[in-house]
Amino acid sequence: MRLVFFAYTPLNIFSFDRMPLFSKKKYDEKVTKKYDILGLLGSGAFSDVHTCREKQTGKEYAVKCIKRKDIEGREEALESEISIHRKIKHPNVIELVQTFDNKDALYLIMELVTGGELFDRIVERGNYTEKDASGLLEQVLKGVAYLHSLNIVHRDLKPENLLFFDSSPESRLMITDFGLARNTNDGPITNACGTPGYIAPEVLTLKPYGKPVDCWAIGVIVYILLCAYPPFYDDDDMQLYQDILRAEYEFDSPYWDDISDAAKDFVRNLMKKDFDVRYTCEQALKDPWISGDLAAERNIHTSVAEQMRKNFVKRRWKQAFNATAAIARMKSLSLT
Repeated sequence: MRLVFFAYTPLNIFSFDRMPLFSKKKYDEKVTKKYDILGLLGSGAFSDVHTCREKQTGKEYAVKCIKRKDIEGREEALESEISIHRKIKHPNVIELVQTFDNKDALYLIMELVTGGELFDRIVERGNYTEKDASGLLEQVLKGVAYLHSLNIVHRDLKPENLLFFDSSPESRLMITDFGLARNTNDGPITNACGTPGYIAPEVLTLKPYGKPVDCWAIGVIVYILLCAYPPFYDDDDMQLYQDILRAEYEFDSPYWDDISDAAKDFVRNLMKKDFDVRYTCEQALKDPWISGDLAAERNIHTSVAEQMRKNFVKRRWKQAFNATAAIARMKSLSLT
């Protein structure tokens, strides 16, 4: 069986790597009539993002400007992403507030999320427990359960796409980046895409799949939040995918010695190879590790923060190694 990864690169509003394409002065007057354009947040491969302030309310947002000439041939995929995002309104999912367009550019007004990445916040803490991880995962599960209720599959859940709304200690956690999201009402999903290490086994079989792939990815995230390294990692991509297909992972000593059996059972229920018996988001929310008092309150910050710092550079590299970059190396991969 030949595995070929889907070539669409998500247009992530929070990914920036080059000089701006747009200056504030070149914004369409339809945008500037309603919003004051403020500072540049950053520039990505296809877009610039500025902060903006709504003139009537004074509320700040992020405005993403996408040059049409840079997305030629990808308009349908982008329109699908926007169509999905317009349906979403949940406290744990980033919201698309408004869109504007003209012949040269598309402008997306988004919620402004300023609290930073999940891993960074954990490393900065002086105390971190299973209970903290459980609380964070409850927010993620509520957000994904909401998406699933709309028949939306995210398909790229990972820590880098979980951002805090603001810098306050009680800030809510937000699910971002819907570049790979699909609505199951649009037909069967069969194309292999996502970020290596978080992909569910059924994605690699090239058979139709759906919502359970998000639950598998949440299981991977839980695993990482409790030990700060991934359940599946190999520099050899073929071996990585073979390991995922077999659903082989361990709770290694000493990193898991202080983690409760309830937490391990929770991970196992989310990372079951057979998606028919894998936890749904609703089932996971009812698990006592989330809804009860089984999450341990022992401080595991020292070991988790140390591992996160050690794996930080590698994690950043793997973040860039997305579905598009995987194509060249995966074209001839044969899985039995």
